[in-house]
Amino acid sequence: MRELDLLVLPELAFTGYNFSSLEHIKPYLEPTGSGPSANWARSTARRLGCVVCVGYPELHASALSPLEQTSSLEKAENEDGQIEARKRFNSLLIVDPSGDILLNYQKRFLYYTDEPWALEGENGKGDLQLPVFAKEPSSNSRPCEFSVGKHIPTTVGICMDINPYKFIAPYSAYEFATHVLDSGAKLVILSMAWLSLLDPEELAGEPNTPDMDTFRYWIKRFWPLITRDTWDGGEIIVVFANRTGREAGNEGKDTARYAGSSCVIGIRRAAAEGNGAGGEEERHGYYDADIVLWERLGRAEEDVCLVDTDLPPKMRLKVFRGSGE
Repeated sequence: MRELDLLVLPELAFTGYNFSSLEHIKPYLEPTGSGPSANWARSTARRLGCVVCVGYPELHASALSPLEQTSSLEKAENEDGQIEARKRFNSLLIVDPSGDILLNYQKRFLYYTDEPWALEGENGKGDLQLPVFAKEPSSNSRPCEFSVGKHIPTTVGICMDINPYKFIAPYSAYEFATHVLDSGAKLVILSMAWLSLLDPEELAGEPNTPDMDTFRYWIKRFWPLITRDTWDGGEIIVVFANRTGREAGNEGKDTARYAGSSCVIGIRRAAAEGNGAGGEEERHGYYDADIVLWERLGRAEEDVCLVDTDLPPKMRLKVFRGSGE
């Protein structure tokens, strides 16, 4: 088996997601890039020799700007006696095999569960050149070393980021998908705690069956990638890393049920059908794109969705232009 290149964990991976208030989540807040989740990510990245992405509730401390000095923003005194601004974000930390931070992305579109404690992200749209590392064998005289083989243009997001802003923007705005196209990304990483509309019996009854309503909705939120006019950029791979199971809220109330169904897909130009004599007309006359699926977990399946995108996908789905609206 090939060595691992990338490991993606769900949103707020170790703390849980279903917090009802700031007081509820306060004990679990972690300093930017230095709490338990970050420590786990670094040690795991070094051990596996791969890039690790982990969601965590970020407590960001910074010097006060003139505007913040007079605002109602939470402030606190640091060890040096200076007053700092304290901001909280739903974040995704990405570290390389050496433990260095590649990106600390803050969720930009907040779900109603985020709003009592988190601010909208302030540090960009989640773009990076994701390095793919080649592993040099270790010996008795030196530890294992890593060299960068190539970089992949990548965009990252967290769950609600793929939805219309606050659900008040038009469905057809496709803010996240449009940015993916504009950025030229070849890889999209999504860390998620996506809820399911299925009742507990449905989730438990067929745990290894994906939540197909959720899967279809995810695909539709990337409609601009499917119907793009030019395919010069080639295939775009999308990683959906979703939480699974049930999680009680504060005092055992408001239990959340997650949709699971983590998967890795590729969005490709439609392949020619038949004997190929039809050329471009045949290629585009029937449908717009291929959605290829390498692997997909079930709605309540607790496992690792292990994928090698250099291998042939398990499934190919034809997507027609009229099917996305």
